[in-house]
Amino acid sequence: MKKITLLILLSLTFNFGVGQTALSEGEIAITGVNADNPDQFSFVLLTDISNTTQINFTDFGWISTGGFYTVVNEGIVSWTANSNLPCGTEIVIENIGSGNFSATSGTALLTDAGFNLSGTGDQLLAYQGNLTSPTFISAVHFGNSVGWTDATNTNTSAVPSGLTDGTNAVYIGNIDNGIYDCSATSNQTLILVGLNDNTNWSGSNTIRQTLASCAYACVAIGSCASTVTWNGTTWVGGTPDLTTEVNIDANYDTGNGGSEVSFKACSLTINNGAILTVDNGTYIEVENDVLVNDGQLRVNTQANFVQNDNNGTFTLGSSGTASVNKVTAIKQNWFYYTYWSSPVVGETIADAFPDTDNDRRFWFNAANYIDEHTVGTTNGIPDDIDDNNDDWSYALGTDVMNPGVGYATTSGRLGFFPRLDTADFIGSFNTGNINTPVVNNPLNVLPAYSWNFIGNPYPSAIDFIAFQQANSSIVDGTAYFWSQSLPLHGSNPGNQVANFNQNDYATFTVGTGGAAGANGIIPTQYIPSAQGFFIAGLSNGNATFTNAMRMADETSNSQFFKGSNSKKNTTTVANKLWIDLASNNGVFNQVLVGYVEGATKGNDGMSYDAPKLLSNVFAALYTSMENSDKKFAIQGKAPSDLNENEIIDLGFITSIDVETLYTLSIAQLEGDYLNNNTIYLKDNLLDKLHDLSDSDYTFTSEIGEFNTRFQIVFTNKALSTNDSNLNNNRLTIIELDDNHVNFKMSNSLTIKKVTIYDLLGRELYNLKGENSSETYELSKLKSTIYIAKVELSNGEIITKKTIKR
Repeated sequence: MKKITLLILLSLTFNFGVGQTALSEGEIAITGVNADNPDQFSFVLLTDISNTTQINFTDFGWISTGGFYTVVNEGIVSWTANSNLPCGTEIVIENIGSGNFSATSGTALLTDAGFNLSGTGDQLLAYQGNLTSPTFISAVHFGNSVGWTDATNTNTSAVPSGLTDGTNAVYIGNIDNGIYDCSATSNQTLILVGLNDNTNWSGSNTIRQTLASCAYACVAIGSCASTVTWNGTTWVGGTPDLTTEVNIDANYDTGNGGSEVSFKACSLTINNGAILTVDNGTYIEVENDVLVNDGQLRVNTQANFVQNDNNGTFTLGSSGTASVNKVTAIKQNWFYYTYWSSPVVGETIADAFPDTDNDRRFWFNAANYIDEHTVGTTNGIPDDIDDNNDDWSYALGTDVMNPGVGYATTSGRLGFFPRLDTADFIGSFNTGNINTPVVNNPLNVLPAYSWNFIGNPYPSAIDFIAFQQANSSIVDGTAYFWSQSLPLHGSNPGNQVANFNQNDYATFTVGTGGAAGANGIIPTQYIPSAQGFFIAGLSNGNATFTNAMRMADETSNSQFFKGSNSKKNTTTVANKLWIDLASNNGVFNQVLVGYVEGATKGNDGMSYDAPKLLSNVFAALYTSMENSDKKFAIQGKAPSDLNENEIIDLGFITSIDVETLYTLSIAQLEGDYLNNNTIYLKDNLLDKLHDLSDSDYTFTSEIGEFNTRFQIVFTNKALSTNDSNLNNNRLTIIELDDNHVNFKMSNSLTIKKVTIYDLLGRELYNLKGENSSETYELSKLKSTIYIAKVELSNGEIITKKTIKR
């Protein structure tokens, strides 16, 4: 039995030696840990330290009310520097057996013999001083699914006093062996931010990690180690990186290749009238300040320009200019809208969109958006349309575009269509923290659907997942992007004479992924520069954009999803299935079902399950789930749900009253299971099973809503033929007097649901049952043939044609 003692009464004391460095929180950071034998961990110095400096590491948990939770097989390793060491030094400590520990620099001594990292949950806390009054410096927790919590056993710990999770302490996940991914290595501030963000850690429960794999450089914020200059032909003084001050004294285009490619800089200055162009598919990353002293900085539509330090400045000299040029997708006509956000300071609406009519430039007033009823009614059923049409407001030409706010504009009327449009945003680039107001309006019937129109405020792409996670109490987990592929029409629901189609919204969830809008392009987690988008506000407050969310790479700022159009993707990733609905008269719609960690069969909220916007659609495909009346564009499920017995319910709605041929097809696949198993489409109305992996499925339909017509299944024998035929024979349908009809099973199975369709596929009744015999009044049925679909208690669905006389 382990002996448990609070170290309040008795403790080992470690006093500072003469001349050693007293450290504060965040002046070291733990960089890796291996709990699989032999124990090993690493840390990096984020300040210079002197000879004899001592740091203690313990796996005792911390109690939130104060004091350590101690047991046998927990203990302390004390490390002592044997020379002066500079900031950026990384040290690895390892158990080499017989109570001895090694260190790659300095010495490590086991001062409490119980030290033993556990893969089933443990912590590593770094401190100076003694155990009764420690000064904590850094901490990691790992190996269980609960994260930081109060210390009640050897596997748990509260965040130590004086430390903050995500700032100088981190829970790295349910892994035995973990390592930092080196995402920031250039200065103390960025290293500390990167190391205490658990998304920058990776690891394994079975494979030990190679520690000390990063090369750290402690360049002080605002200072640079050396200077390099571009003279028009070559770099003078070396090659640029995050430690070098970069001067551009002649024209440079990152798209030219050779010596002119993407680069990184500690600071950046443009002189001598030089033009620095950041071309499509390239980037420039600057650690600190930017000065366009005498020249031009041009960032093209699919380029990234990033500043890392939130204290970094962007300055235009008296002869300097900076601009971001954006090119839209092809527009079929002038009245097609684009959603924008300004990446520069002080840009006005008129300067950004000089050719657009004054009454075709808008911003969205989230506080005015109230959706209590379907438009034109008082039925209490929301439809994602503002009831009194005061949510969109005109953006005046003199209005300054606020950073982080979304704006909607059409093209100018003059010229020929189809065409691409361009917008030039001119001014100092936005950088650092940017706060954007978000509203949650409790007057909505569904307050969770309090829509807000915001936008990327930077001249680079941002990571929506990072943005949502940093603002998770304010911003829900789905982003909606306007793709504008379908024309406005008078028959679309809405407050105007003609309204746009909600099928034009592409959707992305942080947990499950993206589904295309009407243009067929699947969005990724990366939101391009200058792009506006809708989110749902969870509470009133400010959503904060930060430089840490910006992307310094070649691909993330592609205007739309960029990748293979193949239906096969053999990368080892989560299983995801995209299904398309199309028609011979222009309908396009897509749903995504993803089997991802954290999701369940139920409604997990908008981080995994994104509702379909159906207010202005002619036809749409959606998924459904038990115990929810919502229709979904994206549905997340647990990975364990995917097997040969899995069923995905697909619903279909159409208001098209002319003869139309619809097609269902697999748009894209990801994951081993989906790539290696046949996918079948089951048409419950026609009692057909179609191999969707082999070919698309075509069908016709009358106007209506068909919530249970289609299913995706993974076996062509979901029920044995004998059982199915047997139960089909045991179902009797008997017409009684006064328009009553009896449905009866002759065995022990009960009837869960009965759905009645006419021969045109229109759903006439959707009835619930709970007994083996159910009688319903079906007065709407005329004397004709109809189709009854009966769902039984064992999950079987029986479809029968019968005649009402």
